[in-house]
Amino acid sequence: MMSTKILIVSRGAGFMMDALDSNLKKSGFETVHAEPVVQSIEQVKEDTDIVILLADEYVYESADALVYLKDLCEDEELPVCLIGYPGEMDEIKRYIPERCIIKEFKRPFDARNVTDELLSVAKITEEKKQGKHILLVDDDLTFLKMLQNWLSDKYRVTAVKSGMQAITYIANHKPDLILLDYDMPITPGPQVMEMIRSEFTSSEIPIIFVTGKSDKESIMNVMRLKPQGYLLKTTMKDELLASIDEFFENNKWKNKF
Repeated sequence: MMSTKILIVSRGAGFMMDALDSNLKKSGFETVHAEPVVQSIEQVKEDTDIVILLADEYVYESADALVYLKDLCEDEELPVCLIGYPGEMDEIKRYIPERCIIKEFKRPFDARNVTDELLSVAKITEEKKQGKHILLVDDDLTFLKMLQNWLSDKYRVTAVKSGMQAITYIANHKPDLILLDYDMPITPGPQVMEMIRSEFTSSEIPIIFVTGKSDKESIMNVMRLKPQGYLLKTTMKDELLASIDEFFENNKWKNKF
């Protein structure tokens, strides 16, 4: 079986929690546990493939943790499975969008049934992991989410909101392509690219600058930095997908002057 890491967020242990954990491990899953607290989740989140929220009364008093999980699952495109009573799951959905929730199990639940369902989720997750990985870097959250939605059906996509988040991410991961916003505050795209290029482990990662400026002078300023190419923010979905498909097929980006 593929190696799939499941993060289980719950408050304390119990018979059903132990039964679920045991069944998941017997089926080949790696499980880690976190309390519904931001610091607890941060300690074990690395390389998570699936998140299980084993809900109880904590959902009504753990807004910070649920917001943190929302950002984690959206940025890393992690599927979320909910286990709980209907009211508890509705409360979770106030924070975590339904597009992130791939399975729901009402209490009382059958641990074996949950495990069987997660095997199919793990297969999809593993197939996605084998595909090309694109890192999106942009401080415009509306554009970032739009781009992520466009690309996520075909590619494994990670989205970060700043240059320094990108540098931190690249320290432990090597995406196949970076779509990097040229104009960002604090750490602009050119500085981020310079930092990426200066490290041996990341220097060969292709970078496509994303820019909202289409005049010739702006484009020439972008290209002087010698990225693999540039992408206008006005590019339509079909054209963007075709360009990325072609880049991965031919290892060459077609700029449109």
